[in-house]
Amino acid sequence: MLRKLFLFSILILFPLQLLAVEKLRIFTWAGYVTAEDITQVNKILLNKGYNYQVEVIATKAEDADQMFSVIRNKQCDITFLTLFFIKMHGEQISRLLQPIDINSPRLSNYKNLDPELTQIPMGMQSGKPLYIPWGGGIYGFYVNTIKVKPQDIPRSVKDLWTDKWRNKFSLNQGQFWYNVGLTLQALDYHPFYLEQLAQKNDRSTLKILLSQQGVVLNKLKQFYNNAGGFWQSSTQFSEDLEIVSSWGPEIKSQNDKGGKWQLINFEEGHLAWLDTINFVSGLKNEKLAAAEVVANYFIDKKVQQRIVDELSMLPAAVNLESRGLLDRYPNLFRSDLFVPPYSQLSYSLMQQLVEQVE
Repeated sequence: MLRKLFLFSILILFPLQLLAVEKLRIFTWAGYVTAEDITQVNKILLNKGYNYQVEVIATKAEDADQMFSVIRNKQCDITFLTLFFIKMHGEQISRLLQPIDINSPRLSNYKNLDPELTQIPMGMQSGKPLYIPWGGGIYGFYVNTIKVKPQDIPRSVKDLWTDKWRNKFSLNQGQFWYNVGLTLQALDYHPFYLEQLAQKNDRSTLKILLSQQGVVLNKLKQFYNNAGGFWQSSTQFSEDLEIVSSWGPEIKSQNDKGGKWQLINFEEGHLAWLDTINFVSGLKNEKLAAAEVVANYFIDKKVQQRIVDELSMLPAAVNLESRGLLDRYPNLFRSDLFVPPYSQLSYSLMQQLVEQVE
């Protein structure tokens, strides 16, 4: 009897929801989810009576294979996958995700997302999305307008192969498919032409294109030889570089210090990427409802504006005071220039190409 009274008194002092709190684990890229985000979203969950609180797992997202491993090992519930990761390597990640109920009353902010971003085929499964658009960017090239006159700014990606820009621009080294795509554009092919051939299983054309005497390999060699620097995780700046490639955030920090770096709006367009919010298979009932509340927070106007202002990213929402570069260049998110989920064949062929030039 005394034991029952003791337990009853504990329940009065500590409400049931505080005793039964469970975790919703978020797997994301560095900088995407702030401490303030965690505080705010947990307040929302508590106020709505959910017995869940979010936490960001210590492991930060790096690439498709690493993200697949973390999801497969059931280390997370909500992810921020790059769109084309979802169906890479035989759609291995897509099998670990569950469709999004875009009509859920808990996703009230979904209606404010750019409709051109909500039905991209590589993120769909049986007509249902495996993703919620969050924010993205481009593999952009930015020119130092303090050093380069307006009339001298390149107009085409082809200009990067000329002597004028030798040793004056940088390339990302790790995500080599972007450089291969630019090389194909310089040869008047679609940037994802190799993947298109792989999908058709046109191995004879691939063999000719990628031979040691082929135009693609030679053009890629020229591109890498012309570059004045390479970077891995974030753009590096030096006195010798007049053009830098960047995902975007570093440009804002440089301009805040007095720099005048400006996006080069190449006539061929820009290779784009989109990071998304996803639910790992197995979420249901109250846990799924709580996950939807969390996702809704991250597509809210305040968070979407933050990724523009602080991360220099392109937002998925349209109801903002500023959409960053999209205000000036509304076609940056061209659907035909979103990096595709490369097949194992095209991915390995590109890898072999780059190994021959590095």
